[in-house]
Amino acid sequence: MTELTILGIESSCDDSAAAVLREDGAGARVLSSVVRGQAELHEAFGGVVPEIAARAHAEVLDHCVEAALSEAGLGLADLDGIAVTAGPGLIGGVLSGVMLAKGLSAATGLPLIGVNHLAGHALTPRLTDGLEFPYLLLLVSGGHCQFLMVEDEATFRRLGGTIDDAPGEAFDKTARLLGLPQPGGPAVEAEAREGDAGRIRLPRPLLDRPGCDMSFSGLKTALLRARDAEMAEAGGLTRAARADLAAGFQQAVVEILTEKTRRALALYLEAAPERPAFAVAGGVAANGPIRAALQGLCAEAGVAFSAPPLALCTDNAAMIAFAGLARLRAGEADGLDLSARPRWPLDAAAAPMIGSGRKGAKA
Repeated sequence: MTELTILGIESSCDDSAAAVLREDGAGARVLSSVVRGQAELHEAFGGVVPEIAARAHAEVLDHCVEAALSEAGLGLADLDGIAVTAGPGLIGGVLSGVMLAKGLSAATGLPLIGVNHLAGHALTPRLTDGLEFPYLLLLVSGGHCQFLMVEDEATFRRLGGTIDDAPGEAFDKTARLLGLPQPGGPAVEAEAREGDAGRIRLPRPLLDRPGCDMSFSGLKTALLRARDAEMAEAGGLTRAARADLAAGFQQAVVEILTEKTRRALALYLEAAPERPAFAVAGGVAANGPIRAALQGLCAEAGVAFSAPPLALCTDNAAMIAFAGLARLRAGEADGLDLSARPRWPLDAAAAPMIGSGRKGAKA
């Protein structure tokens, strides 16, 4: 087929999303992208509550699909396939999307394609900037942080990653500790603009060790102790101290990611790619100082830099549709026995970063 139109559905965390993509000889185009967030539902709890998220997905996902089709000016009969996030993620939310996709597939006879949510992020730079394989990717989000050699649509080689918290999770916890609203990433970044990043120096975990692995749990604990020290001295947390703490935390994350990226780039360049390129994707890629530092590092190394538009950094269904296109074009599809997976590493051959249990490796 010279032209394919595919519906994507995403529900791995707290964003319900649907999108329609069309691929033809000119490449893939996003015809529509609809995202319904749940921030107000979780705000009182200081983070995402899985049961609330799953219920919200079940209530709005079908409306997202209707809105995406309407925005694209299409109906179900105009589609060639349905791609859906089948994992990893909060299992209740993933199940909501998978069951909706199964119902649509059963009713229409359209091929059903289960997509790894992380592959959606990893392949987004090809959708937005047309990057050629192989490229180096830093996938940095609320639940994940890893360096990946993206060799083709289905082959990802992990060079390193976090051994505990992901940066997005650390940003959320930092926001709670400082009394800032959720989601934590944008709130901490905004507060940091008013602060002095050098006044309160926090540790840079694992920078004294070789390799590309990272750690952010200890950074969060150090921030807690620094906050308590500031409160004890001033009789409470002043606005200036809060801004300085946010700035110090953000600067620590920037320096960790920049140095570890420098090491990952060295490993990647050993493979001697003809057109070396580095991409950053995931929700934390929306952070301005992190983007600027990584872009500067790539300029020094003579490596092309790619970062998706902000709307495609956070969870969305356009990336899921795009990741499903390759399998659809190859004639591949899943059956109605497609399972929702809470864990689904991109590099199955790599040793688990955080441990493995009955549900499989987390990363």
